[in-house]
Amino acid sequence: MKNLRLLLIPVTLVAFASCDEKKEGCTDPISINYDPDAEKDDGSCEYAGTGGTKELVFFPKQDSVEIISTQTYQDTAYLKFNAIEAPGTSPSDYDLVYAGDIQENHIHFYNMKKGKYYIYMTGWNYVTNKRVSGGMAVNVTTSAPVIYYTVPVAD
Repeated sequence: MKNLRLLLIPVTLVAFASCDEKKEGCTDPISINYDPDAEKDDGSCEYAGTGGTKELVFFPKQDSVEIISTQTYQDTAYLKFNAIEAPGTSPSDYDLVYAGDIQENHIHFYNMKKGKYYIYMTGWNYVTNKRVSGGMAVNVTTSAPVIYYTVPVAD
């Protein structure tokens, strides 16, 4: 009769602790570096505003008509930081307000950071002789030092 031998191999049980660690990152959707997978904010969010190196140049335009700032009616640009929708039409709703230079078809914002902005512009359409206004959200992510935008306006 053959001997039956049992070979006992010790089994080590390794207990894996459930990991309650949450992925860290920027959890604010208005931030330029928002991470939709982040569950815990790590303080890395970056926001729009002044103190950067970007020059934003906005050109108000109605269809194919450039809106040119005049002595009688200067173009005006209103810029809201960290916004994707218009906060309103009052200058107090915005963080920066600039009037256009006479005979220019654009307005500059200097030393801006990357980020999300809402630009609202007003002007005078010399072809239709009507006041025009309009705005749009802009997302500044490029490394370019100067960024140009055409802002659609209407009467």
